[in-house]
Amino acid sequence: MKTRYIFVTGGVVSSLGKGIFAASLANLLESRGIKITIIKLDPYINVDSGTMSPIQHGEVFVTEDGTETDLDLGHYERFIRTKMTKENNFTTGLIYSEVIRKERSGKYLGQTVQVIPHITNEIKRKILQGGKGYDLVLVEIGGTVGDIESLPFLEAIRQLSIEIGRQYTMFLHLTLVPYLNSTGEMKTKPTQHSIKSLLSIGIQPDMLVCRSSKSISEKEKLKITLICNIPKKAIISLEDVDSIYKIPVLLHLQKIDDYICKRFLMKCPSANLSEWKSLFQSQSNQIDHVTIGMVGKYVHLPDSYRSVIEALKHGGFGNQVEVMIKMIDSEEFESSSSSDNLKMLENVDAILIPGGFGERGIEGKILAVRYARENKIPYLGICLGMQVAFIEYARNVAEMHGANSKEFSSNCQYPVIIPISSRKNDQKENSEKIYQYKGIFQKETRMRIGKKKCHLVRKSKVYSIYKRNVIFERYRHRYEVNKLFLKKIEKAGLCISGISEDRKSVEIIEYPLHPWFIACQFHPEFTSNPRECHPLFLSFIQAAKLFKRINFNKSKQQKNI
Repeated sequence: MKTRYIFVTGGVVSSLGKGIFAASLANLLESRGIKITIIKLDPYINVDSGTMSPIQHGEVFVTEDGTETDLDLGHYERFIRTKMTKENNFTTGLIYSEVIRKERSGKYLGQTVQVIPHITNEIKRKILQGGKGYDLVLVEIGGTVGDIESLPFLEAIRQLSIEIGRQYTMFLHLTLVPYLNSTGEMKTKPTQHSIKSLLSIGIQPDMLVCRSSKSISEKEKLKITLICNIPKKAIISLEDVDSIYKIPVLLHLQKIDDYICKRFLMKCPSANLSEWKSLFQSQSNQIDHVTIGMVGKYVHLPDSYRSVIEALKHGGFGNQVEVMIKMIDSEEFESSSSSDNLKMLENVDAILIPGGFGERGIEGKILAVRYARENKIPYLGICLGMQVAFIEYARNVAEMHGANSKEFSSNCQYPVIIPISSRKNDQKENSEKIYQYKGIFQKETRMRIGKKKCHLVRKSKVYSIYKRNVIFERYRHRYEVNKLFLKKIEKAGLCISGISEDRKSVEIIEYPLHPWFIACQFHPEFTSNPRECHPLFLSFIQAAKLFKRINFNKSKQQKNI
């Protein structure tokens, strides 16, 4: 069967949720037996997301093949079975760098290199390459229609629809229909202008998805149909919901999958959404809640920790509890008095420190680790969260005062965390990435990134959680545990329960004298999804649930006394 393409564009304003919508639609179509993937086209000039600040762009999602991508690819993997790769995300910067490379090597035989046809041809080539072997490909165009940055992408998909054939392509436009409380009306004018912008570059949408705080009425649909030349049955209402995992069912109720299958003449079975319906059932059974204290430095920007937040929710589904996340600023934590710190953490049932780079707020994170360890509060450390746990243990239990990471203090007495590049006579792995920073940084560091094998130690807590000897997880780090100090720290009671395949890297640590204290160098959040919660998050939320119950019983007994 020839591959079909749906091009998803956005209008009126940014942050409408094109990524979540595309993932939800893909989930619905996948449930009908369609082999599907999603490609994200980002209009920024960065070559990839790896060097972008989480403050501006949100988290960097890492694929199995070690590609640093846009956070939307995390949504894609949480909704569909297809694993994302380097073929599923490319930027304007990547396209231009590829075209310039070809020009420098003489591939264009002296032609004048231009946006049309050279840039648009490269965009089309990458879309077709990423779609090979699939029945249907959703192509999400980043940005908003009308932005100058997105024009080459829009021109490329216009050309591609002609070259492939309109019977194999479809334009789907996501737009905002605002509701004005002052007049009690929905306004379709912004949508009309957005579609006119698309028409001006030669694209007529085949389907319209209207985002709004309320459901779009038949009256508004009829108005949009007449003015925007879109069939009424091809106008979908997508109102705000309390859980993104409800969207596939909402779309199915409006028969969007039927319309698309008929449009492409695809014969496929009815949608099987039994997994998602059982997911809703588990959500409705969440009669209790647990509070997780997440200590980080981007706490006012939830998208900076999007995969972690979603993985915690997945753990709640599996334990039938609602997960409440209390974001704690690590800088504020380290600058506060001990009594204020206690107030920040006194009502949490577990503590989590996510990954990150840089020394800002590090001492606050170390204080939070110590509080969790000494007060027997369940603790999960991820990447940097493992490194600060190792530093805290070295300082306060192994009595290695002055222990630190080379990332934060180059001349510390005990450099218990060192750069990966410090390894002597170590061969670079194929999936390792070289970063060359010039100017202000003037240094070269290596990054260990992508899917890798980890060996678990028998009789450890993580072994009982995973129930197997070998696991595969995704990594993204430049620093690791210094093996020179391992014997001293292990002698002080810390357990090294996971090691790399080459036996050179510490992957997991745990504290046996604590009910649940685990930290890992990898990122388990990248492989968690609502249907199959990652075992570490499932066990972590279970530990938080138990901690809350024990504390509740203790306080009840004290009141009776």
